[in-house]
Amino acid sequence: MNYFVTGGTGLIGRHLIERLLERDGVDDVYVLVRAGSVDKLAAQVDRLEGGERVRPVIGDLALPNLGLPDERIAELNGSVDHFFHLAAIYDMTAGEEHNRVANVDGTRHAIALANALDAGTFHHISSIAAAGRFKGLFREDMFDEGQKLDHPYHRSKFESERLARTQTRMGWRVYRPAVVVGHSQTGEMDKVDGPYYFFKAIQKLRSMLPQWFPLVGPELGYTNIVPVDFVAAAIDHIAHQPDLDGQAFHLADPRPLRSGEAMNEFARAAHAPQLTIRIDRRLTQALPKGTISMLMKLPAAKGVRRSLLADYGIPDEIVDHIALTAQFDTRDTERALEGSGIEVPPLSSYATKLWDYWERNLDPDLYRDHSFEGAVNGKTVIITGASSGIGRAAALKIARAGGIPLLVARSADKLEETKNEIEALGGTAYVYTADLSDTAAIEQLTERIFADHPAVDVLVNNAGRSIRRSIALSYDRFHDFERTIQLNYLGTIKLIIQLLPHMRERRVGHIVNVSSIGVQTNPPRFSAYVASKAALDAFTRVVGSETIGDNVSFTTIHMPLVRTAMIAPTRIYDSFPTISPDEAADLICEAIRSKPKQINTRLGTFGEVAYALAPKAVDQILHMAYKVFPDSAASKGAVDPGEHASTEQVALAHLMRGVHW
Repeated sequence: MNYFVTGGTGLIGRHLIERLLERDGVDDVYVLVRAGSVDKLAAQVDRLEGGERVRPVIGDLALPNLGLPDERIAELNGSVDHFFHLAAIYDMTAGEEHNRVANVDGTRHAIALANALDAGTFHHISSIAAAGRFKGLFREDMFDEGQKLDHPYHRSKFESERLARTQTRMGWRVYRPAVVVGHSQTGEMDKVDGPYYFFKAIQKLRSMLPQWFPLVGPELGYTNIVPVDFVAAAIDHIAHQPDLDGQAFHLADPRPLRSGEAMNEFARAAHAPQLTIRIDRRLTQALPKGTISMLMKLPAAKGVRRSLLADYGIPDEIVDHIALTAQFDTRDTERALEGSGIEVPPLSSYATKLWDYWERNLDPDLYRDHSFEGAVNGKTVIITGASSGIGRAAALKIARAGGIPLLVARSADKLEETKNEIEALGGTAYVYTADLSDTAAIEQLTERIFADHPAVDVLVNNAGRSIRRSIALSYDRFHDFERTIQLNYLGTIKLIIQLLPHMRERRVGHIVNVSSIGVQTNPPRFSAYVASKAALDAFTRVVGSETIGDNVSFTTIHMPLVRTAMIAPTRIYDSFPTISPDEAADLICEAIRSKPKQINTRLGTFGEVAYALAPKAVDQILHMAYKVFPDSAASKGAVDPGEHASTEQVALAHLMRGVHW
């Protein structure tokens, strides 16, 4: 028994070859490969028992007779019992020409070769995409039902299947796999495709929210997912059954899932939050006809959609084709597989394997330059509040990575100490003293910086002032609010405004604002501090939308409680869980490296969402904390060496780790 296989190095092809080699009476498996892929095929079959029976055939899908010379065709003539044509592209982002050359012309050339070889049976691997936008039950004996074929890939699969049905001189069989994912036992997959496009979004949600957090999202419709090992096993089995020529077989799950259910299976596998409430797309379809499509044609709406999808690595081209409009009958396939033990396993039984393989091998972030060094090397970075604490730690990390920190603070001697330490490590740093609560001083600061440096790439607004004092103790201390807002908000935006024209003109710039978890959780006694940081957050959100077109971006870090000199006067913090200045500096470095819109803790995000959903309940919880954590001696202008945290305070602080109380 001899076989000829195109697409043998592809996902389905290599699993099919493995199945063919396991059969008794197999002589040779001829596999079409380009000259440059011979080594790839050899490495693939080297681990297979009977791999020595795989014979590479040099050729090209784009050439007549797949590029085989006449003498090679003569050698193989009459010796091929089964011709499997799998070579094709499955890429919803590919254009018309690419689909035509690979899928339509490639099939035409494969059929011509199979006819020239006088092969036994032609097995064409098509796709359920041949059904296009058919609505209703699509049977296996259906083909041309006048279905809408509004995507180049759908058209190419339809046309290639037509060729297989009409141009072959021998018996033919067509196989229409559903959405093919990795191996159900190993998770092995060769590329990011289909549902894998949404894995990055699941991963990001996992990093932002606890697993138990309920999500609300759209229910787009039905999908149909099958693992590659089922597809290969089904093709192999059906191909060797008698009296099945002239038929098509849907290699699909007879129990299709809604897209939301499928995503929840993967979310469970990833230990990520799930869609608890799924909004049926029919709600949007109830709007006047064309409303949504008209809105999405607006340039602004297109930009928003592209930006949102790009954040999660989802191609814009696939979104409108996620939901299947047809349901696929599988009765002929089930009859052909009866007694074989070959059936589609439930997604729940192997979703974890798919997720694990993706996260270890296919996650696009694995192949990007993730190094902080790559992001900051040679870049000029202004760091305010750089004389101590978080700012000093960040400056050292930036300098070690090859960045050039410009150290800004009021204290020249401490800045010089930081600079000397950086230079001792082989780095470069510059010192600039300035009072950042004085707008005139900020203007002078930027004049000096631009006189010394041709460009500023990054600004880290780290300098700040915190005041912990209840409103009851603040009635006669309006200056607390004035001085806090002056540094944390007005001084910061003055510095941003001084730099923005320069960054926008160069079309390069990133601004990191060190905000507070308090903006998300609204802890009592921090009205002055939280208000100043909230104002900066609001400014950043507004201005960020104006500058993104100039490639100038902002990151807001909602920093949890950090053990610095700023919290030292509040003695109860001595027993509270905090992060170190070094850990806080790591967050700044991550902001510079990956440029996210925000860096949050899970507790901070939960606090923000909880307040949006149940503000009165949150007020009651915070009032309880207000009672548990009294005003400190320092807030009353006193010193109490015996002040310490109670057991109740420590317990609550650990329960709500990182919140300023």
